Order: sequence, then C-alpha cells, then structure tokens
Amino acid sequence: MFIEENYKLIYTFVIMKKIKNYQKNSFIKKLFIKLCRVFNFEIIDQASFSSPSLNKDLGETLSIQGKKSITIPLGQINITRKVSSVKIILRTCTSELIMDQNKRRLFDCEKNEYTLRTLKSLINSIKQAKLILNKINFEIIVTDTNSYQSDINKIQEILKHSNLNHKFISVDLKIFKEKITPGYSNAKFSNMANFYNSLIIAKDEPADIIYFVEDDYIHAKNSVSEMILSYEKFSTMFNNELVLLPSDYPYLYTKDDYTKIYIGEKSHWRLVSESLVTFMTSKSVIDENYNNLKKMGIEWTDPWEKPLHNVYNSNPCLSPIPSLAVHCANINSVFGTSPFIDLKELWEKNKV
Repeated sequence: MFIEENYKLIYTFVIMKKIKNYQKNSFIKKLFIKLCRVFNFEIIDQASFSSPSLNKDLGETLSIQGKKSITIPLGQINITRKVSSVKIILRTCTSELIMDQNKRRLFDCEKNEYTLRTLKSLINSIKQAKLILNKINFEIIVTDTNSYQSDINKIQEILKHSNLNHKFISVDLKIFKEKITPGYSNAKFSNMANFYNSLIIAKDEPADIIYFVEDDYIHAKNSVSEMILSYEKFSTMFNNELVLLPSDYPYLYTKDDYTKIYIGEKSHWRLVSESLVTFMTSKSVIDENYNNLKKMGIEWTDPWEKPLHNVYNSNPCLSPIPSLAVHCANINSVFGTSPFIDLKELWEKNKV
C-alpha cells in the first residue's frame, strides 16, 4: 500500500527562482508571473519569503483546494482526489457524564459544558475552513439521544446563529430496540443507537466526506481545514480513500507499533491502526464497510471499535501530530488528553 519510491516520485517540484534586480511593478516581473500561472508553476521569492504567483506569504496556506497541494520545500502535488462536500455528524447526549463510569472529566464540569463547547469549536473551525475552502459545501448535523430539553434548546440556538447549513435530529430510540442486542445499560444502548443512526444518515444522504464526531472533542480553529486539505493530499498520494483522526491519542504511544510519518497541509500525520469513534472518511468507505460497521450499533464486544479498526487494513488511518482536537476524558485516561497541547487555552476559547 505504501511504496516509498512511488511516494517520492509523485511530487512535481515547484520552480524556485530568485528574481534579481527588478522593480516592484516591472513589466518583466508581471509577465513572468503570468506565464508561470499559465503553465501551472509557482515561483518562490526566498528574499521576500513570498510566492509572487500566488500573491501570498510563504507562511500562509499555499495549497489550492481541489487543484494542488504545495509544501515548502518539497514542492507540489497535483490533486486527483478533490473533496466536494463535507457532512459533519455530531452525536450528542448531555444526560450522561461518562458512559458506565463513575469518573469526572478534565476541568470537572457537567456534560453539557463539553457538548456545547464541542459544538462551538466545530462551528468556529468550519467557518475558518470556509474562508479558504469556499467551493466545498458544508453541513453540520446534530443527532441527539437523551439530552435535557434545556440543553437541546441551547444546541438548536447555537446552530441557528451559526449561519451554516444544519439539522438537529432527536434519535427515536424505539426504532433501535429490535435492532440492538438486549441487555445493555441505557447509556450504552443510546450510544450504540446514536452511532447506528449516524451510519444510516451517512449511507442514505448525499455527501463526499463524512466526519463522525463525539460530543467531547474540543477542536482547534484549523482542524477542519487541515483535515480536508490533508485528505485530498494523502488520498491523491496513496491513490486510495482513507480515514483521518482529529486527535493524537496518548494510548497509541504505549505500544511499539510500526508506523510512518507524512507531511499534511500544516501538520505531521502518522499511520495508526486503532482509534476511537471520532473520525473522517469518505462516503464510499462507509458504503463499502457498512455491514461491518453497523455491528457496532448492534452488539458491544470489546474492543467496541474493532469493526472500525478492520477498515484500516485496506484504508490507511492517520493521526495528527500535534493534536487538532482534544478528547476531554478523565485527565488520567490514556484515551483522552493529547500531549503537548495547551488544553486550558483551547477550553477557554470555546466557552459558550
């Protein structure tokens, strides 16, 4: 799947040329820039640390969504896997702090605080992404089980004022009583039903990329744009659909697993073989693995995520370094707080 030679050959290096002794608005400079644009080349002026052909500082996002990924100094990849639409499905439940556990979460708040801050951080990240990914159609869907009515009202109010395409769905748990194996706690049953319901949405509704999100992940502002641009880049490089995680999970560092490191848009990404159930992938991956993934909505066997992990055998899964979102679990949980992130700052910035 990952052939080093192909990975290197796929890059078409950017023409890097220092233009000496020209006037700022000179005719020659303008003509040269126009020719570079016609032939799909980018020029780098290392003296001014800018790209005149893109009219950008090199510290900005140089990639053009759906067309090319540009990384200094590696060069350019012409994108063959363009992302056209993104559906974000946020699964919420404010009545249960931690499923079937008598523990407190990071920052020791009630569950609705994590849900509302997750929603706010997602909306902020989507809006940031829309500034540079304005050709992508975004939609956010909140699927809720057992939240308090006061919290549902707040969620709907936040969605309304987001000015984003959105839906709010209260999951009818009665529908899933005959689908899910009996005997589970109410919290586990509703969690399984909510995931099952989100799979049905992903399968039945049109979308290119689906981002499944649990309601205790506080996202950085650049998370959505980084994930989408990196998805285009990696799926082009690998010639394959893939799975991206938003979080750098601590527990993955407790194992001596074989891995690889790749450069995304602005972050490093590493190959992993496990995850929790917040992940981004394509609708085609969901369609191909639907019967396997829906087992998670029918029966809980440890590890619950095993059907999802099986997907990674044919579709690579990558995790960001450092984390793009923090999973607000108990501070001592290896499944929670990501390393080397200013957790408090991220938490405070997304106060509702």
